[in-house]
Amino acid sequence: MRSPRRCSRNGCPRQAVATLTYVYNESTAVVGPLAAFAEPHTYDLCEPHARSLTAPRGWDVVRHEGEFEPPPPTTDDLVALAEAVREAARPAPRPPEPDQRHSENPHQTGRRGHLRVIPPNH
Repeated sequence: MRSPRRCSRNGCPRQAVATLTYVYNESTAVVGPLAAFAEPHTYDLCEPHARSLTAPRGWDVVRHEGEFEPPPPTTDDLVALAEAVREAARPAPRPPEPDQRHSENPHQTGRRGHLRVIPPNH
């Protein structure tokens, strides 16, 4: 399942609700609603960082005046959630019967959990 986009600020674990874009030729930082897709050269911000952003001296900040809200789930999110629920509901594979675990043939490879037994070379 796709996780929600997080704030780009170092160490910030909050969910992003705004996108910061720099317009270099106009010396302007634009903070608007969260873009539909993460784009290169833009930064996703949580609400506290979006509201408190300051720009370098000589730059202007254009900030969205409305409320910053997390994006609604997309159909991709809902499909991913349904697939995750289906995967979690699948029964775990049954372990082999006790007589199948130890083979009479010592040269046969076998599995135990995530490990694989490889016979020695003769």
